[in-house]
Amino acid sequence: MNEVLTYDDVLLVPQYSNIRSRKEIDISTDLRNNLKLDLPIISSPMDTITEDDMASSMFYAGGAGIIHRYNTIDEQAKLVTSAFRRGAMNVGAAIGITGDYVERSHAVLEHGASFICVDVAHGHHILMEKALAKLRFEFGDNLHIMAGNVVGLEGANDLADWGANSVRCNIGGGSICSTRIQTGHGLPGLQTIIDCAKTDRNIAVIADGGIKNSGDIVKALAAGADAVLIGSLLAATNATPGEIINQKGDKYKIYRGMASKEAQIDWKGDYSSFEGVSMFMPYRGNVTDILDDLERGIRSGFSYSGARTLKELRAKAKFVRQTVAGLSESGAHITTRKW
Repeated sequence: MNEVLTYDDVLLVPQYSNIRSRKEIDISTDLRNNLKLDLPIISSPMDTITEDDMASSMFYAGGAGIIHRYNTIDEQAKLVTSAFRRGAMNVGAAIGITGDYVERSHAVLEHGASFICVDVAHGHHILMEKALAKLRFEFGDNLHIMAGNVVGLEGANDLADWGANSVRCNIGGGSICSTRIQTGHGLPGLQTIIDCAKTDRNIAVIADGGIKNSGDIVKALAAGADAVLIGSLLAATNATPGEIINQKGDKYKIYRGMASKEAQIDWKGDYSSFEGVSMFMPYRGNVTDILDDLERGIRSGFSYSGARTLKELRAKAKFVRQTVAGLSESGAHITTRKW
């Protein structure tokens, strides 16, 4: 039985650096086929994360947002238009693999989407194969298609061969995802990236799930990811959908997994298996401040490895395993000290 790794199992070893200013560091990334980002972060296509406000905020921060598909075609197209009219150029739109996905793709692309994301929980599937073939037939080779999710090299290679330009890698690692508990299936987030990054196909690897902080982002990039896709780190901000809820003087917003009972009932009036949860999350203010902090952390991470670019980071990165005690020591452990 193989031993597998998550982000908390490893650390990157600091190395000699001649970087005098973090402004020297270029954290941009090329996700292939006309999709380049100055900030290697993409916001998740969840109905409590990405609509027009978030897509616009992500673009101006240097990243990209993927507008969720849990609405009508007309509603999604209007959200894409709203983000595009604010000047956002890298606007993604999520679609499924059955039903109206071709019609939905035409609509969002006509209204300003620059790429589409084939968004399903288990992407290494015959319906994904057929959907990608249909999309390539409909739209040709110049459209960037992101697809997922998968957990291993075989899945990443197959999605690439079927027509994907970038692949979302990880199953069950999200902060409000319970897939591994409900189904017994999945793979720790870092291991997923290590395995998928071994691909010899010309695809971008997107680390999706299990990212808790900027340090995890740096680890994912060093392990072979070209970008990360995040939800909880952006949740309950001014750019997320939904009203601010006041309770006893405190402010909250709802954050939920798209496989939660609540999300499924709102979307289709019923639920099948549920592999996510819904919660009230304390309101966190302006998403721009959060993205600025993440960018600072990523630049610092590159600096500690003496790397000015993503390519250099991968070449120089040295991972080590840490013990449970090491993980405890890595945090601000004065907060748990018993005096």
